Amino acid sequence: MKIAIAHNNYPETLKVVAHIKQLLEERDFVYDEKYPDIVITVGGDGTLINAFHRYINQIDSIRFIGVHTGHLGFYTDWRSCDVEKMIDALASSQAESVKYPLLDIILITESGEKEHYLALNESAVKRVSHTLEANVYIDDELFENFRGDGLCISTPTGSTAYGKSLGGAVIAPGLKALQMTEIASINNQVFRTLSSPMVIAPDQQVMIVPNSDHFVLTIDGERLNVRNAKKIVYQISKKSIQFDRFGHHHFWSRVKDAFIGETHDAF
Repeated sequence: MKIAIAHNNYPETLKVVAHIKQLLEERDFVYDEKYPDIVITVGGDGTLINAFHRYINQIDSIRFIGVHTGHLGFYTDWRSCDVEKMIDALASSQAESVKYPLLDIILITESGEKEHYLALNESAVKRVSHTLEANVYIDDELFENFRGDGLCISTPTGSTAYGKSLGGAVIAPGLKALQMTEIASINNQVFRTLSSPMVIAPDQQVMIVPNSDHFVLTIDGERLNVRNAKKIVYQISKKSIQFDRFGHHHFWSRVKDAFIGETHDAF
């Protein structure tokens, strides 16, 4: 089994990385950053998202394990003090993974060229200093004429991130649905939008046609300045991200820990 480690450079993280490398060497794991079977990320959700994009061309053959060295994240199940248990589990258990859906993004230029992207959390279409005007289609049928700061399309796991801050619902990843949320939409007697988050079925597409030759496209927080693009098409990808599962990878537990904290039974 070939292992790679992706990490941030905080002092606490570097200590944990050194410990993990020592444990991997003692168990005779092969360290391979180019073609790993397992990628262990040490840091937070941002570190894991960066690792996802680093290994995006090998996403079908890689499983991820997240170790958090700060606040609890949605993609980081293991605490830094539990890495010995993690390596024990990795060495003794058979390979088993849990899969989460990804967002497929197709940017189509005025000349008809297609640029493909994948997102783990979300993608947004915005304008920096002007109102975004765009036509929104669901499966090629015009749904609304949007006016506002922008639109955000998120995956189920991404629904706990930017989408939630915009008033979107938290969606269980087993649903494999997309969610579109509006960013500061304009609603008056002239302009009308749904003004509500929308959950889109996995076999449907969302197409955004901006009425501008210049806008900003973000993909998991990374910003692209786009010019002369015709439209952006979003759908659930046929690819997915795989996490190594040791029997405790539970989405709703992470939601509870992140947003509610400890609760007490009243009975």
